[in-house]
Amino acid sequence: MTTKESHVRTTRKRSLTLGAGVAGFALLASACSTGTGTDDDAGGDEGEGGGDSEEITLTVATFNEFGYEELVEEYMDLNPGITVEHRKAATANEARDNLNTRLAAGSGLADIEAIEVDWLTELMQFSDKFVDLSDPEVEDRWIDWKTEAATTEDGMLMGYGTDIGPQGICYRSDLFAAAGLPTDREEVAALLEGDWENYFTVGEQFVANSDAAWFDSAGATYQAMVNQLENAYEEDDGTPIPLEGSEVEDLYTTVLEASVDRELSAHLAQWSDDWNAAFQNGAFATMACPGWMLGIIEGNAAGVTGWDIADVFPGGGGNWGGSYLTVPTQSEHPEEAMALANWLTAPEQQIKAFNSKGTFPSQSAAHESDDLLTSTNDFFNDAPTGQILVNRAEAVTATPYKGTNYFAIHTTVADGLTRVDVDQTDDAASSWEKTLQAYAELGL
Repeated sequence: MTTKESHVRTTRKRSLTLGAGVAGFALLASACSTGTGTDDDAGGDEGEGGGDSEEITLTVATFNEFGYEELVEEYMDLNPGITVEHRKAATANEARDNLNTRLAAGSGLADIEAIEVDWLTELMQFSDKFVDLSDPEVEDRWIDWKTEAATTEDGMLMGYGTDIGPQGICYRSDLFAAAGLPTDREEVAALLEGDWENYFTVGEQFVANSDAAWFDSAGATYQAMVNQLENAYEEDDGTPIPLEGSEVEDLYTTVLEASVDRELSAHLAQWSDDWNAAFQNGAFATMACPGWMLGIIEGNAAGVTGWDIADVFPGGGGNWGGSYLTVPTQSEHPEEAMALANWLTAPEQQIKAFNSKGTFPSQSAAHESDDLLTSTNDFFNDAPTGQILVNRAEAVTATPYKGTNYFAIHTTVADGLTRVDVDQTDDAASSWEKTLQAYAELGL
């Protein structure tokens, strides 16, 4: 088992950062059985189920919206001997809980398990529980940092990249109009161009003329900001950065001042029932919007008109999220599972997933495809979402380091924000003291 204390650093260049998790728990690290699969039989031809003519069933476990519903049907049409069952968790945290529990138990995992980037590094400590997906066929398929983040120090490729999350600002044009703000997406982009202070200042103008809040959640806004730091919680060698007096403390203070003192927040916890319902009642006007959020907004705001997306992001650029498909060694059909994961993460399929749910591809060829660059979204006022998100990807300049402690440390800060913004049980100062205590209890 390779310990990833000094996990390979993602490339720092004009590429995207990796993004976000909210809740946490201790990874179950008890001894696990390895199942029947081995690295030696993890081959297989794309779209051919590994060449095996037997009738088999493959399970694929994802979360939120991957845009795979139609792709699963297409794959079964192309491979009559294979039935694919798609299990979809409501949230990434629910999927993480399930994966860690079943990984520790040694049984019960799907043939393909989706992993969100913020908990990828912790699971890479248990890379022997996953099939090595290295294959000459997929070399150079993804942007460099996407592959590097899923590659162990000994060269094992643990996951095939699905999406990445370049961000624009999604907004309710009808609420903007009622508050006297411009509604055209190019004018909105010009209005919001600049730093986070400008974004909050425009928010003050909005709430002065509206009953709606400016943004949905302090936690989500903080997430967008912290993803712009190169070293938020750990140094490049994995050494934890003390929270007190850090850049993270500055962001915590800034976000809560905007949320509470400047009254810009709707005080919602993302993924909660109240947050889901808020899309129907016009509770807020803007939100940080990675590509994968487009499908979630459309699902929650069904029947609501006015949503649009602007080609702009405070601070210049930012990426939130991104996932991988892995094949646990528990799988009884690792070769066929690898072939399915290969097919699902090919550029052609990832563009289809983007058109379905807005999950922006991580494949290099996809970014140059006319199918992506000319893609529009009816729900978002026919916005040219493909071109906008390509532009947003090019705007990202920092790629934060995320080591084995990232998820746990981030959770302590996110919990602190929630106590103030959502639960409203603490003020910013008292909740920060609790955050520092929770950090100390991590024993890092």
